[in-house]
Amino acid sequence: MIIESILKSKGSEVRISTPDATVAETLHCMRHERIGAVVISEDQTSIAGIVSDRGIMDAIADRGVEVLSERVASVMTRKVFTCSRHDRVSAIMALMTNRRIRHVPVVEEDGRLCGIVSIGDMVKHQLDKIQREAEMMREYISGSR
Repeated sequence: MIIESILKSKGSEVRISTPDATVAETLHCMRHERIGAVVISEDQTSIAGIVSDRGIMDAIADRGVEVLSERVASVMTRKVFTCSRHDRVSAIMALMTNRRIRHVPVVEEDGRLCGIVSIGDMVKHQLDKIQREAEMMREYISGSR
């Protein structure tokens, strides 16, 4: 299976913030939308960075609550691991596990942002696959009697 199959079921909507937004504004957006990461972009299509709830918590732990009034660019991760629609789900799961990251933006060949996948999306995809296989096996067994 490829990443495209996950995007087809979950959609390709991505929450984006500008580097000039405050950490507090971005955190409020994440809470309101019930998401764990926001892509940071100047133009809504290219990726300048990504900020996660974990990244914000680390910044607060290191620098105090004053970080909430800073620009989100000060806490974002600038080296963003991305994938394409055509990457294998298993490869991206391995990347997420090895790099200890929970969100990977999906980009087109020209680098334009076209979606995002989370470790939760990956787990759901795997569970759905297992459930489909089990159902097929049950149908096979019940049909062979």
